[in-house]
Amino acid sequence: MAVRKLILTLIVVINLVIISFGIIFTPRWFWLLTIPVPLLLLAIYHSVQTHHAILRNYPIVGYFRFFFESIRPEMRQYFWESDTDGRPFNRRQRSIVYQRAKNELETVAFGMQSDPQAVGNEWVAHSVFPCHIDNHDLRTIVGNSQCRQPYSLSIFNISAMSYGALSKTAITALNKGAALQNFAHNTGEGGISNYHINGGDLIWQIGTGYFGCRDEKGNFDGDLYAEKANRPYVKMIELKMSQGAKPGHGGILPAAKNTPEVAAIRHVIPGTDVMSPPAHSAFSNPLEMMQFIQTLRELSNYKPVGFKICIGDKQEFLDICYAMQTTQIFPDFISIDGSEGGTGAAPLEFTDNLGMPLYDALSFVTTTLINFGLKKHIKLLVSSRIVTGFDVLKVLALGADACYSARGMMFALGCIQALKCNLDVCPVGVATQRPHLYKGLDVEDKYVRVAQFHRNTLRATVEIMEACGFKTLDDVTADKFFRKVDSINTLSFQDIYFKNTGKLNKRENTFAKDEFLE
Repeated sequence: MAVRKLILTLIVVINLVIISFGIIFTPRWFWLLTIPVPLLLLAIYHSVQTHHAILRNYPIVGYFRFFFESIRPEMRQYFWESDTDGRPFNRRQRSIVYQRAKNELETVAFGMQSDPQAVGNEWVAHSVFPCHIDNHDLRTIVGNSQCRQPYSLSIFNISAMSYGALSKTAITALNKGAALQNFAHNTGEGGISNYHINGGDLIWQIGTGYFGCRDEKGNFDGDLYAEKANRPYVKMIELKMSQGAKPGHGGILPAAKNTPEVAAIRHVIPGTDVMSPPAHSAFSNPLEMMQFIQTLRELSNYKPVGFKICIGDKQEFLDICYAMQTTQIFPDFISIDGSEGGTGAAPLEFTDNLGMPLYDALSFVTTTLINFGLKKHIKLLVSSRIVTGFDVLKVLALGADACYSARGMMFALGCIQALKCNLDVCPVGVATQRPHLYKGLDVEDKYVRVAQFHRNTLRATVEIMEACGFKTLDDVTADKFFRKVDSINTLSFQDIYFKNTGKLNKRENTFAKDEFLE
């Protein structure tokens, strides 16, 4: 109370002094009242309001607290974080994406900045007999014997990001970049927009909201699906079960981003929060799920069809594998998303506390599919914090056949990790529907950067493979990658993730016991 009285008294005195000078000397002094009079009114208001204790006790200076809090992320990123401190991606990781996207010098000087003895440090064993790889266009064929239109997929692709979550200029640049470098662009669950149709190959993701193939009640519409799935630029269909950043929750499109155009693409009401249901309405158990996958396959004229999942309850994935064996319906691919995956909007608890981390999930799925005899039918795609060639090779070593990158591609577009994706105020025009912001993203410049990031990342991947003596992708195995697990011990990925199975034979999709691993 004393503080409020002091501030009010001080402002009142200032106003009285100005008024006195205006009366005694000249009316020009009254112009100075344009500052203290509003401050006086503001101070009086905050002295009686009950919503903000700080402003009630400190009616004017309390605003400084909110100002400094609002710029705290920027101050931390620009002035106090080291090159290896930032989260979810540190400056070193962001910088390598920017450099590769711009085709700039990407080497570093004076040695490593991280501590090689720190718990969690990872490395790969190089060879004293490096090899040479001529082909830098690393690809895998997706499509088993039940598929009639298999697709040659790059091992590095654009992860699921919907139009609505991302701007029209961002989506356009991503798709044109995919077309330029011949890799795939996942639409995200928001459906296929005109901005996705710029020459790039699409992986059409269908979530629980069935956006783009739903009826008036939000249920799956087979006719709408068939019309879009048979378009020539749709190469694969991905049924989204869950995602790493908010497993079991469903997608979130804030009302601010749900423009009439976005609503028309998704077949929803514009200007409303669009919450995808947590579960699918077209099926409710693993057997029905396999039948639905077969329906998607038939309606698409047998294009590759798979599903995306973040592993939670292991038994549920085992049940899905039993359903595959029972029905003899084999998805062409499974996309594994780790709990560290990103999103534009998610509840804190879902982001931080639900879902299995990527490496644990991937090794579990790989082991399970091989034990069920299913891996030979199914390719594994993965996503979650994959931005460098080393990131790519680590997941390949654990059984993946290809991978996605979402935030890496956003960095290539110019994302600065402002952490405001859910507020529709993205300062670089990537994650916003505000015209004055997304128009700042120049498509003709950014799509080239997306393509260059892809090309240079694959080049870096090949360079590591050559240094390690990996002549083919099948040679990239878990026993060559290592992690510091405590202050003394270092274990290979083989010992951490496949200790009780044996060495993964990627050509045969089996585990081979090796006397050196016993």
